[in-house]
This record gives sequence, structure tokens and C-alpha cells, in this order.
Amino acid sequence: MQLDHYTSKFSKKIFPIILVSDSVSHAANIGSLFRAADSFGIPHLILGGNAVELGRKFTKASRATEQSISFEQTENTLKKIKDLKSKNYLIVGLEITDKSLKISDLILPKNSKIVLVIGNEKHGISTPILEICNHIVHIEMYGQNSSMNVIQATSIALYEFTKKLTQ
Repeated sequence: MQLDHYTSKFSKKIFPIILVSDSVSHAANIGSLFRAADSFGIPHLILGGNAVELGRKFTKASRATEQSISFEQTENTLKKIKDLKSKNYLIVGLEITDKSLKISDLILPKNSKIVLVIGNEKHGISTPILEICNHIVHIEMYGQNSSMNVIQATSIALYEFTKKLTQ
């Protein structure tokens, strides 16, 4: 028998991870961010850049998870990340760069407070934000394409992070 959210045996857990989007602009992707955050026990989202209308495409993708995940919108994403860094958050950017390391190689100290920064669908994470990251990680890919949808990549990263924090 297939289980649903009422009958599954998953235990709820909250992880010390804040998810920050650097100008993710498609409403469906933002809705999916909420759904991924809820799935992985992420308590807070920061939606950076120009505000995106959270309309029908957003609510269809989020499946009401915006009601259980706290969030804020900020136009100045860099300032917000600098503030979190000053509060001893480990800032990790999810981006393919010449200095990024495989996400599987990232070591997360047990009691880390983490900010996972994800970038815009076309342009990725802005250079000023990449420059203040403690680490930049990428997902190793084996096909011809060098990138994947921001939500797919975020979900993989959250899986890796939560797995590391529970070992």
C-alpha cells in the first residue's frame, strides 16, 4: 500500500539550514522551493532580489507548504547574507565554478548553522555573493549538460546536507 503524509512513518526533523535564493524569478520554482524546504526540514527561506508575485503558479507548485515554512523577501540579498555570516552561519553557494568542490566532498561540522545559497535560473549566483561564500559546491554531473533546474539541484543539495548532518 502506498503511504501518504498521514500514514508515512517519517519522523519530523528541523535542520539548522536557511535557504537563500539569489534572484530565483519563476513563480513555479519559488513554489517548488517551499515544497523542497518542507520535505527536508528547512525552517526558513529568504527570497532575494526583486519580489515575485506569489500567484497561481506559485501556489500550485508549493502545495500549501508556504503556510508551514517561514520566509521573508529582501531586495538586498548580499546584505542579508553578510548579516547571517556575521552571526556565524556557514555560507555555502551551490554553483559550478573553477573553484567549486564536489558537494560530496564538503565537510559540515556537526553543529553548523548553514546558509545554502542558490542562484537565478539563467545567471546563477551573483559574483559579489560568490565572493563571500565560505564554500562553493557543485553537483557532479555525467551527461552532456553542465547544469540542471535550480529546484532539482537544490533538492539534491538539501539531501546531501541533511544526510551529512545526521551521520
